[in-house]
Amino acid sequence: MARVSPLRDRHLQAQASLVPYGPTDHPAGAVELVEAFGELELEYAALRKQAVLLDLPSRGVVEVRGDDRIPFINRMLTQELKDLRAFHWRPSFWLNRKGRIDADIRVIELGDRTLLEMDVHSVDITLQTLGAFIITEDVTLADTTPKHHRLALHGPKSLELLATIEDPAHHEGPAFEALSQGQACVASIAGVCTLVVRDDATGEIGLELLMPRDDAPRLADALTGARPIGWHAFNIARIEAGTPLYNIDFGPKSTPAETGLLASRVSFTKGCYLGQEVVARMHARGHSKQLLVAIRFDSIAQDESDLPRLPIAGALLTAPGSPEPVGAVASSTLSPMLGAAPIALAQVKPAFAAAGTTLAADEGVTPLPGMVQPSLVFWSKGSR
Repeated sequence: MARVSPLRDRHLQAQASLVPYGPTDHPAGAVELVEAFGELELEYAALRKQAVLLDLPSRGVVEVRGDDRIPFINRMLTQELKDLRAFHWRPSFWLNRKGRIDADIRVIELGDRTLLEMDVHSVDITLQTLGAFIITEDVTLADTTPKHHRLALHGPKSLELLATIEDPAHHEGPAFEALSQGQACVASIAGVCTLVVRDDATGEIGLELLMPRDDAPRLADALTGARPIGWHAFNIARIEAGTPLYNIDFGPKSTPAETGLLASRVSFTKGCYLGQEVVARMHARGHSKQLLVAIRFDSIAQDESDLPRLPIAGALLTAPGSPEPVGAVASSTLSPMLGAAPIALAQVKPAFAAAGTTLAADEGVTPLPGMVQPSLVFWSKGSR
């Protein structure tokens, strides 16, 4: 059964539009997310200039306890984790034996337990497959998703907002003014014990908030200084910032090399982990079926609109002289920070992944030309 946000009723009262998120063929079904509350342009502008609040029932949590938990997950996941300190986190993949990605995980260490935070559709398979490797270790895994809820704050004023409503007498970990990317803290916000994880997915300050499910409405009420936004505004900003997402830009059939996240998720010096032989072999050979790249397309107006044409997810990509498609668009948007330029993250064959390569999207009557960019990041703070 699909998860339902504890804030759903208030979203409907606010006349929010809802959209399904996640693979529809998954046993848990797609999760409803808010698409937008009204004017998309105002939601996006608030994200870039102030602070916004995003509801994320699409996220799940596996709690790991026991004295052997860090050595155990270090042997299992792709990231180097043996030196992970309390109130820090690192991104990592959980692979199957074939080197395919079962989960894209934030590994959050809290001193007495470790949280594996991921797409909710990855929770069941992670529990089953990771749990199968626990033999004699002092390690327990528990799905705490039903007990918790996830919200997120994004925008340059996010930390400042939280600092004004927290109780500083009940704070563990780095203070808000010192909280940096890769760190976490536990704070009392409006009387709600909240885990705050810094992850700047949009290029602005990003704070992932985890709290008891029943307390989510109270916390949301306290965050009146943040404008509620939907998935659409966040999606625009995260594509601009070059942040790929599991189940959108890559998925269960992907290898780490195909994600654009190899350097941030995989250690090539730590030794063995599940799927390591496949990953190491592909890395040594420099061989991958496809690669995730960023493409900026030409701004060509639509016939009945002043807006540029935009290739949608799934649009095939071709290259000059190639009779067959060489890739496909994974996610796309018109970028406000680049003057409404059409941009996309796309999976393409390695021979066509170099920066400066000209490709065209099968969109409309005539193909839409574009160029592969030097990195996944289209825009960052200070870039203009």
